[in-house]
Amino acid sequence: MKFSDNSSGFVRVADIVPDVILEIRYYSTFNFIGERIDGYEVPEALLTLEAANALKHAGNLLAVQGYRLKIYDAYRPQMAVDHFMRWGEDLKDTRMQAFFYPELSKSQLIPSGYIARHSGHSRGSTVDLTLFDMHQQKDADMGGCFDYFGELSHPGYTELCREQYERRMLLRNAMIKSGFRPLETEWWHFTLDPEPYPDTYFTFPVSRNL
Repeated sequence: MKFSDNSSGFVRVADIVPDVILEIRYYSTFNFIGERIDGYEVPEALLTLEAANALKHAGNLLAVQGYRLKIYDAYRPQMAVDHFMRWGEDLKDTRMQAFFYPELSKSQLIPSGYIARHSGHSRGSTVDLTLFDMHQQKDADMGGCFDYFGELSHPGYTELCREQYERRMLLRNAMIKSGFRPLETEWWHFTLDPEPYPDTYFTFPVSRNL
């Protein structure tokens, strides 16, 4: 494992995928912590060039079916992951529990792996995203919200309605066809496979200065 502040291999996703929608949750206060996260200086999505190009392919596949991609998070600087850990260790701060982890005690989040000292997002080729329905002009109903900590977030959760499950699989299949590897515990999470920087965790902030 190594750390780097070299952003030369990264691009703004919107420059490669011009029809992408950005809702960068960690720049906002609507996330599981309830405040803007360290390292998110602008509401931008950054990825390695390779991951952004693969995402463009996925977006093209979905566009012909009436959907656009909406990104919640992409590259995540190590300082943001450190912020998550500090928050996870402060058991008194539960202001967003009702929205994001109502089934769990906060003391379970680190032992269960929901919060960790390192994230694949910091390697620059992982993205969290959903579908936007162009016909209805709203987010597609995926049967659960981004960053919900629990079984509801597993892609194959069995208590979804048929339409919700099919939308999860639509997103999953488009991403797999475009070279991404899904995560079995989060329907929104995908990592380019292979990653261009599999052992490097980047430290530069999400900013306009690439």
